[in-house]
Amino acid sequence: MGFEHKSVLLNETIDGLHIKPDGIYVDGTLGGGGHSYEVCRRLGDKGSIVGIDQDAAAIEAAGIRLKDFGEKVTIVRSNYRDMKSRLHEIGIDKVDGIILDLGVSSYQLDTAERGFSYREDAPLDMRMDTRQKITARDIVNDYSEMDLYRVIRDYGEDKFAKNIAKHIVIERGKRPIETTGRLTEVIRGAIPMKYQKKSGHPAKRTFQAIRIELNRELEVLRDSLDDMIELLNPGGRLCIITFHSLEDRIVKSAFKKNENPCTCPSDFPVCVCGKVSKGSIVTRKPILPSEEEMKANSRSKSAKLRIFERGQ
Repeated sequence: MGFEHKSVLLNETIDGLHIKPDGIYVDGTLGGGGHSYEVCRRLGDKGSIVGIDQDAAAIEAAGIRLKDFGEKVTIVRSNYRDMKSRLHEIGIDKVDGIILDLGVSSYQLDTAERGFSYREDAPLDMRMDTRQKITARDIVNDYSEMDLYRVIRDYGEDKFAKNIAKHIVIERGKRPIETTGRLTEVIRGAIPMKYQKKSGHPAKRTFQAIRIELNRELEVLRDSLDDMIELLNPGGRLCIITFHSLEDRIVKSAFKKNENPCTCPSDFPVCVCGKVSKGSIVTRKPILPSEEEMKANSRSKSAKLRIFERGQ
């Protein structure tokens, strides 16, 4: 199957970027190239875009999708956390806009052997970058009960986290948990039946939690935001789409801190800390998908778009 990813909040993100025809843009989560394609369509002869992704399948698919734009497009296989150094390597110091879409692509979820999906039985993998050594199997079988509980509670926000962690430890004691199917069974056994009936797939939150932990998604986001704002030219914009309340919280607080970094006590008449605002938050409240989009693409339901503009 082809690498498909319905770009969530596509029009809102493209509008939010305020694309200049001769600008330089970065898509830090290239995926199948949906956002990049729309950026390219609005670029003039001097405009360009750099697409970054750590997933080989995404890079291949985006390369095909964007091939008609030729020289305007540069694709780099990397993690967006290394954006600054990767751009530097190709002679770019500043850009006019950056997009991050933190959703897992439909392709990754639907390609069973990648081990992201709880709906198909496959080896427990979940690596965004298949060059990475550690897989989901290692987390499930090697983490202590306490660490599993922490991961499922914090990243899955599952109220049965303690019980799920306990069940995983009991079951792996009998034999290692090697597949998504077996992990799903173990999780089902840990959640009371009456809850399973009314609140989505019982494994959804735990799978999400393991994926976030394995790929260090929140850490990468937290460590990259200041750098990305620094990379922007005056008036340049950073558009970030999150799908998880913890991601959204990280983005919201980083934007706030960059808008108002002053650390002086509130009763000081003037600022003496010398920390200067890097720009302003464009979206006081996050932009959410329309009813139509949520109907057409159920994966867009938890999406939120926040935009930051670099100061002049």
